[in-house]
Parts: sequence; structure tokens; C-alpha cells
Amino acid sequence: MTLANDYGVLNEGARALLYRRTGMFLDGAFRDAASGKTMDVVDPTTGGVVANVPDAGAGDVELAVRSAHRAFRDTAWSGLRPHEREAVIMKLAALVEAEADALAQVETVNSGKLIGNTRAFDADFSVHVLRQAAGWATRLSGRMMELAVPYMPNARFTGSTHPRPVGVIGAIVPWNVPLCMAVFKLAPALATGCTIVIKPAERTPLTALRLAELCIEAGIPAGVVNVVTGGATAGQALVEHPLVDKISFTGSTAVGRRIGASAGERLIPFCLELGGKSPVVIAPDADLEMAISGAAWAILGNHGQNCCAGSRLFVHENHFDQVVEGIAQIAASLVIGPGLDPASTMGPMISHEHRDRVVSYVEQARKDGASLITGGDPLSDDGAYMHPAVIVGAGDGSPVAQEEIFGPVLTAFRFDDLDDVMPRVNNSQYGLGASIWTRDMATADRFADKVEAGTVWINNHNTLDCAMPFGGWKQSGFGQELGEEGIRAHLKTQARIVRH
Repeated sequence: MTLANDYGVLNEGARALLYRRTGMFLDGAFRDAASGKTMDVVDPTTGGVVANVPDAGAGDVELAVRSAHRAFRDTAWSGLRPHEREAVIMKLAALVEAEADALAQVETVNSGKLIGNTRAFDADFSVHVLRQAAGWATRLSGRMMELAVPYMPNARFTGSTHPRPVGVIGAIVPWNVPLCMAVFKLAPALATGCTIVIKPAERTPLTALRLAELCIEAGIPAGVVNVVTGGATAGQALVEHPLVDKISFTGSTAVGRRIGASAGERLIPFCLELGGKSPVVIAPDADLEMAISGAAWAILGNHGQNCCAGSRLFVHENHFDQVVEGIAQIAASLVIGPGLDPASTMGPMISHEHRDRVVSYVEQARKDGASLITGGDPLSDDGAYMHPAVIVGAGDGSPVAQEEIFGPVLTAFRFDDLDDVMPRVNNSQYGLGASIWTRDMATADRFADKVEAGTVWINNHNTLDCAMPFGGWKQSGFGQELGEEGIRAHLKTQARIVRH
């Protein structure tokens, strides 16, 4: 059996970005790595190579950062007035929108995600993020005030604050939502007048490279946006470069800790969006039809490869069996197949290596005495496919309950009192997101007050909006993206005091 993508459905724009060797994007042009080394880009439906990109070293990162540093100092970008910067970002959004189909198709081939998801989130939501950030370019302002200066009673002073761009942003992007995560980091950088070096994930670099090309077409000067393709060597060189003024990283908690430590040594700001083990709580008064579907897709969405995935399910004992059975039925009914096939409702994992890691968690849970309600086994196919798993009977401290699996594996638990279960809900090193399903807003508010999470969803899960800040607590990260908070995180404040 072979569940492979049908490349015949690809449009001309997608074909132009696949089946080729391309360079990284430095100072407005594609370039090979100085070493000549390259990396294969793979379609996880077959493991076949669909493109080839440079494997950058420290010297290549040096060129990229210096390009961004020069562009930041150049008035061609920093000298633009806010409305001019807004217009350029809006043009970039229009270019992304015009290529949405091609970008979604490339992302599906590259990552294995469903074409409907890559179109709605990676492509279309990126357009919304760019447009929302563009508007902020003209709304950023400081304050003016009369100063007291009580120890100089005979003098008059006024003060003002002035937002200034941080400088060169070093952005490291994950493989699970490649284009949109790149835009999450690019959009606020452009809106505030910063420049940026983006390092996409090794497995999914293609759309970030096209995004950089579109920046040039939109009128953004060469050097403002650079994309370096490579692995850990390139990432480390970017994080440690002395001309990088801020780090923005989305990825694992283990790597995030090292990046935070490095940024702390240099005393530069950083934003870390890290792992999660998000709880989903179904209260006794929940609308069960809505809750069952919502809890299922909280873990099944994006094949479970989602930092906010609702991987820990707490169900009131009155409804436990019904809810678990309902979710298991949804999981078992999924049409597993290639992402380009509109009939597929779950595609492959990002790689065979990752798929096997996810499956190993299920196997370990069974060995430890937990019960497998459905799934958890790999498909016998060339692709990195597996059946999603629903597990009951695992201990609160077990690996499936505590560790981020990053796959379609749900662990379900019973409870009989919401207040009593909250210590178990919060029994995690992570604090990215959490959801509760209830008809009573007082219950929802009580839950939100007690849960340790950066985002709380009520009767929904994993919903994002450009206007709302997104970031985690505890080991899920530091700082926020999106919203006003995500924009202002790319600014530093200068205070001016005038004696009259």
C-alpha cells in the first residue's frame, strides 16, 4: 500500500517551488552555502526528496546577520515613515494572498499537513497577521508629560517617551506550522522597523524562502529579510551572533532553555514559545456533543503536532465513558491519507523518525498497565502514518501524562469535583493553553482563575486571533506573540527630558 501525494494536482506556482535546488536568501539574492553542503527536503507521504536547499554554516549566518545589520542602519528602511511601512506590508500581504494556493500546496507536500489546513492557517491566516501588523505601524506612539523633579523647584521640565525598533531579530521557526510561524515573527519586525534573519526548520524551509522573495517584490529593501537554511549549527550561530538584538524562537523546551541562557548572557531580549501538555476539562454540565467533537479535534488537529494540543483530557465521571467512546469513534473514523487528497482527514507525521517516537509512547503506556481504547499503531506504508491513539488508565506521573509527545495521542482521566481536580490539571511543567467545556460562565471563570496557562479557551480549543496575545507560562515559554503585546515586544523605549 502506498498513500502518496498526487503531484498532478499541483498548480504552476507550487511546481516552481518544488523539484529544484535553491539557495538560501541573503541580502536580496539566493546563495549557496560557503561549504557547498546541502540538505534534502522530503515529502513525508513517501520519504521521497522534493527539493534541495543549502546547509548553512556559521560563515553563512555571519553574512546574513551583517546584511540585516546594514539594512537596519540604512535609511532606505529605517527612514520610512510609518504610513509608508504600512503600505509595503499591506502589499506583501496581497502578494501572499495571491499565491495562497501555491504556498498551501508546497506546505502540504513539505510537511504532510492537510491541504485545507495549510490553506486556512499557513496561507490565509498569514495574510491576516500581516495586515493586522501593518496597521500597528501607524499606531505606535510614546507619551509626553509634565515632570515634577521635586529637588529642583525653580526649574520646569517636560518628558517624552519614544519607541524605537530593537534592531536585528534572529527568528527560529518550527516545522509544524512553517509559513505562519515565520510570519508571526516577520510581521511585527517589519511593522516596528526592525530587520530579520529567519532560520526555518530543517524539514520545512521552502515557504520561508518564497516569503523572502515576495518581500523584495513588495518593495522591502534587500537585507531587511534574510532566510538561512540549515540545522543546529546555523541556529546556534544565529542565537550567539553579537549583532543580533533579539531572539524569537518557537520549538522545544529543551532547546528554548539553552537559547534563553545564551540571550541572558548577552543581555538581549528574547521570546520563547515552547512545548505544551494542554489540559481539556469537560465539566458535568457541558454540552457533550460540542465537547466530544471539540476535545477530539483538540488532539487530532494538525495530526497532534501542535504545541497547544489538548493531550490531557479530564472528564467528569458522569460522562467519562460516553466522552471517551465518542472521541475514540472520531479517531477511528479518520480517513488517513496524503495531505493533497481533499478526502483525507489525517495525513502523515512529519517523518518516520518522529512517527516512531510517538508510537513508542503508546507502547510504553501499554507496558505500564494503561489501556488502549483505539489506535496507536503505525500503518504499513511508505509514508509516516499512524492511527491516532486514545489511552485510559495511565498514572498522572506517567510519560504519556507528563511529556510532550507531539502527536495524536490522548490520555483521558476521570474526576468527580472541579476544585479537587485542579491540582492534577496543573500537575505539569507546561502552561501553554487549557480549555474547559461548560454551560456555566461562573464555572469557566473559576477554572480560568485557577489554571496555570497563558491562554484559556472556554467551549473551544486552540483558537488564535491576531488581536490576542499568545504565549505560555512555566516551561512553555517566555514572552508573547500576536496582539499589541507581540508588536511592542519588538520595541525599546527611549526617555527624553527637556529643561525649559
